[in-house]
Amino acid sequence: MKLDARHLELLAAVVEHGGLTEGAAALGKSQPSVSRTLGALEARVGQPLFVPGRRPLQPTDLGRSLAEQGAAILRASRAAGDTVDRYRHGRSGEVRIGGTPFFMDGVVSGMIAEFQMQNPDVRIRQSYDYAPDLMRQIAEGTLDLGICPVRPDTVPESFAFTPILAGRNVVACRKGHPLLTRRGVLTEEIFRYPWIAPPADSPLYADLKLTLAALGAQDFKIGFSGGTLASVFAILNGSDALTVLPYSVVFLTGRRNDIASLRIRINHPDRDLGLLRRRGADPSPATDRFRQFIETRFRQLSQVILHSEQIALWRGADDRPQRDRA
Repeated sequence: MKLDARHLELLAAVVEHGGLTEGAAALGKSQPSVSRTLGALEARVGQPLFVPGRRPLQPTDLGRSLAEQGAAILRASRAAGDTVDRYRHGRSGEVRIGGTPFFMDGVVSGMIAEFQMQNPDVRIRQSYDYAPDLMRQIAEGTLDLGICPVRPDTVPESFAFTPILAGRNVVACRKGHPLLTRRGVLTEEIFRYPWIAPPADSPLYADLKLTLAALGAQDFKIGFSGGTLASVFAILNGSDALTVLPYSVVFLTGRRNDIASLRIRINHPDRDLGLLRRRGADPSPATDRFRQFIETRFRQLSQVILHSEQIALWRGADDRPQRDRA
């Protein structure tokens, strides 16, 4: 015998709340409609669902058993509704993101951890790649978002690009590096030390070459090339090697890795770190929620960096000899 699940839900509510009026109110229905529905259910099963003449209502054994089934249906219905609500509000689902390795490991990974602490039912599927391959995957629909440095004016019309951090590089070294003790570093001095080269197909490798050329490098030694951000940090920490890194990476991870930046001016790249997505695409709620979260965190990061630099400038002014302030 097949019974209407809605009838069983009504029966469960009446039994749970102890009366027709109370059960109807709990479900937002009228008492007469609930009474008619239960009458139809009794007619369908051919047995009374409540002990006749008892007040408050007392279910029969059959009524109680059917009410338990109805309660299970109610719980499942509510759980299904909660599942839909969580998905529609971006609190469940999957986000497929890809990005350039150093930025993903040095900056974005911490933001992903924070996002998942707040949204534990969202699964993040992350991959590494550079802008051309990220665009290809986004166009093919195998990637939802790309996080990478590009020149905004080179982004094809089929993509939406949201800048989240201006491009800025520094010459990085360990905190105990001999050059850090110098008040002024001569450019020729930095070529006495070995250099770490990022992966050859990365934008950062092109930045390294341009930086060294702009500093007048005639000859320099590459002591290590390729590798992950973790390996670059390990070599910087254990040697006097130098390299070019994004300032945001050094800022966020420098304290943990004992990495600092030299007080030397270099040209910054003409790129912005930003979010790439396919224009006109209908992202999942989780993807949209993650995108907004990342944009907010990078705005906050920009403010923290600016505030930190202002404090450093003020401290530098306070540290000058009195005659320098006259």
